[in-house]
Amino acid sequence: MAYAIPETYVDQNELACFLVLAEELHFGRTAGRLRLSRARVSQLIQKLERRVGAPLFIRTSRSVVLTGLGSRLRDDLEPHYRGIENALARAVTSARAVEGVLHVGFSTPLAGEMVMKATAKLRATHPELAVEVCEVPFSDPYGMLRRGDFDIQLTDFPVHEDDLTHGPTLLAEDRVLAVSAGHPLAGRATVTLEDLADVPLLTIAGDIPEYWTEHRLPTRTPSGRAVTPGPSVTNFQEALTLVAAGNGALLAGAHVALYHGRPGISYVPVEGDTPLGYSLMWRSDGANRAIELFGHTAREVARDMAPARPRTATSG
Repeated sequence: MAYAIPETYVDQNELACFLVLAEELHFGRTAGRLRLSRARVSQLIQKLERRVGAPLFIRTSRSVVLTGLGSRLRDDLEPHYRGIENALARAVTSARAVEGVLHVGFSTPLAGEMVMKATAKLRATHPELAVEVCEVPFSDPYGMLRRGDFDIQLTDFPVHEDDLTHGPTLLAEDRVLAVSAGHPLAGRATVTLEDLADVPLLTIAGDIPEYWTEHRLPTRTPSGRAVTPGPSVTNFQEALTLVAAGNGALLAGAHVALYHGRPGISYVPVEGDTPLGYSLMWRSDGANRAIELFGHTAREVARDMAPARPRTATSG
């Protein structure tokens, strides 16, 4: 619906000034309440009187009184103006409210731990906000967020999506290479990205951006050697099962050695690799007060969390 501006359109400042002066009947007090100069108050009133076409106040050196027309305008205008103020105040209150349900996704167990700690803290400080938590699918890192199943998610980086916004890095961790306990690399204290050419690297089946895949499952080493693609997987447990069976290797955050220690798998630290960072991400058009509050709480939680940084290989 289109709203036409009436010919008698008046600046809100003129109306506010008129109503305060009609109450105070004193230019000095009116100027003080509105934090304006007396000259500015006089200017606004004169502009309104020119619009109306007649005086609204009778001014003398000793007093300011409303004219009959001014009294009628005050009586007609005041309830509508107050109604607008109240409507705006209610809108602001609603926009800042944190009631309802916030759906939060997490991409890894480390992200899940951070999300759960933030959720527990919010329950204590903002019990009116319910938080529901769910894991992000391994094979579709952004789909549920885009569809609205999540309002926000804590995910590992990098992320380069035009319709998604992310906050600052909350936590970073080194990466490890998960290999079968019998693989020659399992006996090493560390490996480098060049060693990826010596073992098939598991791939992920799904809607995965190319840059996402290249960071987590590179097809070439830094020197350009080809990395052999291993079997495709759709979830993390499937990947670990294949690794334990000797059917490939997996690059993952160092926390998996703590969360997923199991027989048949060795986790070898990757030397010289860029740390894996975690940050909150939300739809660019979906920011709200609840998301802002969760982000603030997650930052507080992250400061107290120590990332996993293994210096030696961990065997299952």
